[in-house]
Amino acid sequence: MNLKNKTRVVIEHVSPEIDGGAFPIKRVISEKVVVQADIFADGHDEIGAELLFKNGKEKQWRRVPMRHIGNDIWMGGFIIEEETLYYYTVEAWIDEFATWRKSVSKKHEAGQDIKVELLIGAQIIQESIKKCAPSESKELKEVIKKLKSDTGREETVSVALSDNLLGLIKRCATNRKFITRYERELRVRVDRQKALFSTWYELFPRSWGKASGQHGTFKDCQRLLPEIARMGFDVLYLPPIHPIGKTNRKGRNNAIVAGDSDPGSPWAIGGKEGGHKAIHPQLGSLDDFKHLVNEARKFNIEVALDLAFQCSPDHLYVKEHPEWFKWRPDGTVQFAENPPKKYEDILPLTFDTDDWQNLWQELKNIVLFWVKQGIKIFRVDNPHTKPFEFWDWLIAEVKKDYPDVIFLAEAFTRPKVMYRLAKGGFDQSYTYFTWRNTKREFIEYLTELTESEAREYFRPGFWTNTPDILPQHLQFGGRPAFMMRLVLAATLSSSYGIYGPAFELCVSEAVSGKEEYLNSEKYEIKKWDWDASGNLKDFIARVNQARKDNPALKTTFNLNFCEVSNDCILSYYKATDDFSNMILVVVNLDPHHTQSGWLQVPIEKMGIAKNQTYLAHDLLSNDRYIWQGESNFVELNPHVCPAHILKIKCNLRREQDFDYYM
Repeated sequence: MNLKNKTRVVIEHVSPEIDGGAFPIKRVISEKVVVQADIFADGHDEIGAELLFKNGKEKQWRRVPMRHIGNDIWMGGFIIEEETLYYYTVEAWIDEFATWRKSVSKKHEAGQDIKVELLIGAQIIQESIKKCAPSESKELKEVIKKLKSDTGREETVSVALSDNLLGLIKRCATNRKFITRYERELRVRVDRQKALFSTWYELFPRSWGKASGQHGTFKDCQRLLPEIARMGFDVLYLPPIHPIGKTNRKGRNNAIVAGDSDPGSPWAIGGKEGGHKAIHPQLGSLDDFKHLVNEARKFNIEVALDLAFQCSPDHLYVKEHPEWFKWRPDGTVQFAENPPKKYEDILPLTFDTDDWQNLWQELKNIVLFWVKQGIKIFRVDNPHTKPFEFWDWLIAEVKKDYPDVIFLAEAFTRPKVMYRLAKGGFDQSYTYFTWRNTKREFIEYLTELTESEAREYFRPGFWTNTPDILPQHLQFGGRPAFMMRLVLAATLSSSYGIYGPAFELCVSEAVSGKEEYLNSEKYEIKKWDWDASGNLKDFIARVNQARKDNPALKTTFNLNFCEVSNDCILSYYKATDDFSNMILVVVNLDPHHTQSGWLQVPIEKMGIAKNQTYLAHDLLSNDRYIWQGESNFVELNPHVCPAHILKIKCNLRREQDFDYYM
């Protein structure tokens, strides 16, 4: 026991705090950090508490008061202002002046003699004068005279309990005894805005040749940029663009034997033309690629690359670094598999190699090579099959010099594994959204993502489909299912993506009994008719325009569900902190039938009076509804439009709704 520094105040259960401070929480500029802690002391003395924070450039702590919200729980917050590392902790103390003030108030109300208490107060204030400004010191001396010369008249008590005196004492900040500071300085990693809000579009460049069967190029992709931008996407994600191996190359529909004209899977990386730092020659040159990246920027689109740390049997690594692979007793290298699935055309790297340091360094060099070509976003393939420690190291190393690089974890795996990858540095993560279908499933899953500790470090990306996954609801739900899933993905999460043009063309043909595309683009070159009848491009553009125009949709973590008297209808709202922007979404989860019900609009939380009318403007159809009160009737025909994205407009605001943490 340390007897040099006596403590009486206890600070525990500080949140957010990830694994004892081992990992930082995540924010972007303008996001809040709201901190809670259990703070208490022995006896009946009053305590005070402050939240201390600073960014990595500052030497001195900035301080904001914490307020008691009940049951010894205190709360405070601050706003992120710069894109740099932040630190925060909590400090608390015995508040001698507040304790005295409370005692005087109670005894005076009880009619007791408070002469001695007033003298005690004079002593406390005398101590405060030592650190006050001259003008404040003069005012406090006048208070001391009154406390010493009076026996408790109403005028003196009024001065003793005045807010003016309380403010003076707080500014002097000398009424703190037995100060305790939390033992840890916790961290906030601040990323750029796109880590929180982004709209992804995935395509295979090789399928966009001008003639049927012709291999597409980067130059062909340039002509797609205006339409991708019109639809509202700001990230163009390309599957691996590297040379594809020929050994064990897969044919159409994942056939074990490929035909002479089969292009193979882009994820079978490496051949005589090069490996992870090379470009498939039929796509174009490195200069062609860099030109595409630069042209995309003119449309406010960033190009994202697939980062797949695996090799085809033809990759140079197999000959140059055989120790980086797992060799079987028959003299062959272990190919990738996830029984019963087999990937004979892909060889996983083994991170158990004794040469792991050189392997790690080479993989880092791959990332840095593409960063230097202008790539700042990577979708990482199967990160859960590599060590957590490797990703912690790699991401930290890259962000030392390039803090604006974003890593998306394509990890469809167990929840704790997905969360650990996010803690270790991944900026965004794939989720189970694709397999959530019912109202109850959505509410339970989104509540976990937005209200548990995970919200502090796990940024969910909702994907409607991928080249690997054609979910059953898209196989059997028709065009309404595609529309419904788009609205859900785009409004529940602030980051979402589609694999196109399979999505906007409502492609639903699957391998029998599986969630896989029939005639998958992974194994063949497609010829897409982007403007085919029934395409969803205009609908997608309207949804993405709503996201762009409404700040309430630019975060995932302001989600609130609404009650609806029909389990086939899901409703929720998002609002900015000051309620200046409110979006109410209503979705028919049944793609086959019209559904209706009574929607309970939380008007009290929105600051709307019961007798006040308010406007609900549908950003999809441009229809406008005048509503009043909580209960309003909704009906959605999925064959017309399965959803409303309603912008709520009213004039009444309640001042107390503006600031929920201070």
